[in-house]
Amino acid sequence: MNKTMLDLWVGIFVAIGIVSLAFLSLKVGNMSTSSAGDIYHLQAKFDNIGGLKVRAPVKSAGVVVGRISDIRFDPEAYVALVSMDVDARYKFPRDTFATINTSGLLGEQYIGFEVGGDTEMLKAGDTIKKTQSAVVLEKLISQFMFNKASEGVDKK
Repeated sequence: MNKTMLDLWVGIFVAIGIVSLAFLSLKVGNMSTSSAGDIYHLQAKFDNIGGLKVRAPVKSAGVVVGRISDIRFDPEAYVALVSMDVDARYKFPRDTFATINTSGLLGEQYIGFEVGGDTEMLKAGDTIKKTQSAVVLEKLISQFMFNKASEGVDKK
């Protein structure tokens, strides 16, 4: 094989490697370029969103049904306003409960939908009324430590 043919094959191999790395980095970052089809927008207000980020998944029963499209601060109500793009194939009752959950102990945060029993469904642009904010691990630890410290004082 002559030198130019060898250089050509090395170039092709390097190009395939770069394209593969770009594809994998998009998949890992949940920034896939493929479109999910029809979506509708929902909003929810939370007192504390913790480490929730744009493009984080929205799940129901463990299945990804949408993505977070925007997070803003509402200066009038002093809460976080989270906008979600939900796949149009999935409809949820008006009394659906939106909670901020964590995958594992230190994993990514996502919004979970706990479905209610209302017969009327949420429509595009609706706001989910029932929400539960993120559980902040530092707060839980400090409350536990404070309770243990106060127990020690009471025993003396």
